[in-house]
Amino acid sequence: MDLRRWLDAAVTANEAWSAGFDPVRPHPSLQIDDTRFTAAFEEFTARLADNYPFFHPRYAGQMLKPPHPAATVGYLAAMLVNPNNHALDGGPATAAMEREAVAQLAAMFGMETHLGHLTTSGTIANLEALFVARESHPGRGVAYGAEAHYTHERMCRVLGMDGHEVPVDDRGRMDLDALEDLLRTGQVGTVVLTAGTTGLGAVEPIDQALALRERYGVRLHVDAAYGGFFTLLAGADGPEGLPAAPWRAIAACDSVVVDPHKHGLQPYGCGAVLFADPAVGRFYLHDSPYTYFTSGEMHLGEISLECSRAGAAAAALWLTFRLLPPTRDGLGRVLAATRRAALHWAELIDRSDELRLYQPPELDIVSYFPTTAEETMSGIDTASARMLAEGMTAEKDPVFLSTLRVDAASLARRHPDITPDIGAARILRSVLMKPECEDYVDHLHERLVELARG
Repeated sequence: MDLRRWLDAAVTANEAWSAGFDPVRPHPSLQIDDTRFTAAFEEFTARLADNYPFFHPRYAGQMLKPPHPAATVGYLAAMLVNPNNHALDGGPATAAMEREAVAQLAAMFGMETHLGHLTTSGTIANLEALFVARESHPGRGVAYGAEAHYTHERMCRVLGMDGHEVPVDDRGRMDLDALEDLLRTGQVGTVVLTAGTTGLGAVEPIDQALALRERYGVRLHVDAAYGGFFTLLAGADGPEGLPAAPWRAIAACDSVVVDPHKHGLQPYGCGAVLFADPAVGRFYLHDSPYTYFTSGEMHLGEISLECSRAGAAAAALWLTFRLLPPTRDGLGRVLAATRRAALHWAELIDRSDELRLYQPPELDIVSYFPTTAEETMSGIDTASARMLAEGMTAEKDPVFLSTLRVDAASLARRHPDITPDIGAARILRSVLMKPECEDYVDHLHERLVELARG
């Protein structure tokens, strides 16, 4: 796909649309001469160079990658119009695109009915899900796993709800026995289950939790902000296939959050929240005397806590889904490549003398640490920090990683031979969310082995 060609086409399309209205004289207060702009733009591009190469598979650190070119073109084309998807009079075209794209997300999870919309982030999407949880079960708290995203604890405070952290098992997944003990107290109205924790990519037993919902009358919310698109690999053949049960169970839960700006190939920010019961829209009721006047249809702002939202985000997602739909043969091929990359690297690490797996990857996040002569947590912490720094600052063949802090108990459950001489240690963590990683992981592994040897 020729990005330059289609960016130019986006500008041309906007000019053609604008030409259908009376010409407007540009106001002199907005005019900038080319000389001034050239100087500012040169400074701007120089500043942008102070970034890590998120586009390159040698960047295997955080959950970052550039958007697909189709998303870039779609975003730019809509941004030139600058629609606001809060009300239909602010963005009639992009509001329709948003509804269509959200319907595709709901179908991806197998939801028969849904009420949902895009948000600016997974954090805001989870806030909305917990807001509905509070309104549905007033006075009762929220339970989430100890390795769930910190947004749940934070948003419970924002909403004035009690948050209850539940211990996890030796794979970083919520311990359902501990959860049931908590549910017996009657303090909890909503349970958050994570499909792809941001630290390890662990998928919690959503299918097994369904029985607890029936037994204790709680809501089940699935935070699939990171891992949600991996549902496309549920039950698939081949090494990239995932156990189907947890993913199929999402359709039976009360709400789910997914971030298209992660595996949906979108620019920041584009999150989404979906509710299984459209009747929860009643909790969003509000009066706005100067909006919602162009149509009797439901406006997206009537089912959202956010007000102004970029219609360009919906346009970008809609265009991307036209080309790479959220199906196994569409985006599923991208997810399959990232998972195969993680599984292959795990095999390489298992055969290595210099590196050890922290735990096998479930999705496309690989956690590992260097072997050390003394086999202590302090030795692992020091060696991991050294590898991170040396890899990212190397003039030749740099690699960009991230670290994950693990406590002594968590490390001991997985590696009892390591001496816990300190309370917590940094290990290395790599997110292989770019499909190009599949062809690059052998080199990445060789480079990490070099760094581990010092």
